Amino acid sequence: MRPLVATVDLAALRHNYQLAKQCAPGRKAFAVVKANAYGHGAPAAVECLRGLADGFAVASLEEAEQVRSVDASAKLLLLEGCFEPNEYAAAAALGLDVAIEGEAQLDALLAADIARPLNLWLKLDSGMHRLGFSADALRRAHARLQGAHQVAELNLMSHFACADERGNPLNEAQLEQFSGLLDLAFDSRSFANSAAVLTLSAAHMDWLRPGIMLYGASPFAELSAETLGLKPVMALTASIIAIRDVEAGESVGYGAGWVAQRASRIATVSCGYADGYPRTAPPGTCVSILGQRAPLAGRVSMDMLAVDITDLPPAALGDAVELWGNEIPIDELAQACGTIGYELLTKVTQRVPRRYING
Repeated sequence: MRPLVATVDLAALRHNYQLAKQCAPGRKAFAVVKANAYGHGAPAAVECLRGLADGFAVASLEEAEQVRSVDASAKLLLLEGCFEPNEYAAAAALGLDVAIEGEAQLDALLAADIARPLNLWLKLDSGMHRLGFSADALRRAHARLQGAHQVAELNLMSHFACADERGNPLNEAQLEQFSGLLDLAFDSRSFANSAAVLTLSAAHMDWLRPGIMLYGASPFAELSAETLGLKPVMALTASIIAIRDVEAGESVGYGAGWVAQRASRIATVSCGYADGYPRTAPPGTCVSILGQRAPLAGRVSMDMLAVDITDLPPAALGDAVELWGNEIPIDELAQACGTIGYELLTKVTQRVPRRYING
């Protein structure tokens, strides 16, 4: 078996969910498990949080069906709503809460013949300009839904564009847009993503929507997950599968761009960009071997990468190599590659086996 595994710490996942709840006492929280629980495995994440989470949130009907196969009764929010008119019947059969983000979805809902009414979440475009009604259009939608047989609960939600930038004036502007609709009757309200859960208490409302924080990565460039009290959930670990000595002046890897400045010892490691490790990782990006950091040497290949272990004499064939996890924070790697932890986690491919532990 190829020596590569993504180890998922379910105890850390529970810790991070409970931390989200502690940030906003008395509020409920949807655990966002879209995109296969950010690459961690949605069935395992839902089973782990079953009975602890107040609800779950997903991006599509297919993801909702996967959650329902594990938890038949949890409150389950379809964040982008239904994409086709015939999906409303399926959403009702699954007992979903459903977002309504525009006129087309509203018209399709009101024309739908469904077995039972739905809990609806009207989405306000408060400044993100991605999905949602304008404030005036939302008021009209609210009026149209009053008394409709398709409606059980009627709720309000929106999404921040810059909550990960503390002090950004758009955050306050979006809150003002949201607050301007609070004269309307809603059963519940939801605004706070991970960044707002952690630092923007005015946005906590009735329901939180923690996503990336559940998986132990920080939504902020300037605040580490450790500083925020989050625990890493995934550790991506490979092994040294070959070691060779190269002389000064010899190159390593595709393009021959990395050239040894001294006689060097190079380890080949069983992970590459087809596994989800970023090809954009620059030479010098560190992995952890025997609890010590060692830098990449040359370009990341599809199935392998090379590491300079010259300064790590004890390193040997078969030694574990942490690409990210407890020793190498995923956010550190993401910043080195010009991306974010969200992308790295969701790009861990299916050929990487997930191994689940409880702390």
